[in-house]
Amino acid sequence: MSIARGKPTIVVSGVTHSFGPADKIRVLADVSLSVADGEFLTLVGPSGCGKTTLLNMMAGLLTPTHGSLTVNGKTPVCGSRDVAYMLARDALLPWRTVLGNAELGTQVRHAKPGRARELLEHVGLGQFIDAYPKALSQGMRQRAALARTFAIDADVLLMDEPFAALDAQTKLQLEDTLLDLWQRKRRTVVFVTHDLHEAVSVSDRVVVMSARPGRIHSVVDIDLPRPRQVRGLQASREYHELYSAVWRRLEEGLT
Repeated sequence: MSIARGKPTIVVSGVTHSFGPADKIRVLADVSLSVADGEFLTLVGPSGCGKTTLLNMMAGLLTPTHGSLTVNGKTPVCGSRDVAYMLARDALLPWRTVLGNAELGTQVRHAKPGRARELLEHVGLGQFIDAYPKALSQGMRQRAALARTFAIDADVLLMDEPFAALDAQTKLQLEDTLLDLWQRKRRTVVFVTHDLHEAVSVSDRVVVMSARPGRIHSVVDIDLPRPRQVRGLQASREYHELYSAVWRRLEEGLT
């Protein structure tokens, strides 16, 4: 098992999962993993190795075929107040304003009003709170989705390639914004990406998965000092060494 370095919030024990008729398509095989309270953990691996499947289990959207998974000591259920999930697509509702979209999670959960307006200011959308999604660029839409995710104030944040569709400059800006928001209140984050630079920049640990059926091939500790600024890491020799280590292990997992 990949062991967290503190009190575990998420524990995955011997999880195997299959899809299709008679469960013929095995996606995950005997995955064991723990994620510490306040840890930023990233999953990387080839397409189809089960990264998003693991996130869906943590969100209570799927039940493992074999094995067990707990969040805060409980089997996760869909709609849990403990978990917020940010998808690769912004999924903004076109009939709601930017502020209305950012407040949606708290309204659905009948929770106290969150910090949606403050968060929109923080991600640079303060002048657009009354705009509708059609008036926003893709980067601005992802900023709104990021504010919506943090406004829920959940203990656990699941993030599935949230910046994959963005241009390089906008991605760097949003990675810094994400780190700034996370560093203010260290929630437990499980992050999925195919971008190894991004994985090393944001993480405490990077979990490298093998090709399908996904297994944990190796874990790389990212011992870079915090707080971090993504663009500032480009000058760090340690950063590039860690990137090379993750890349080597990913290549090993492919074989």
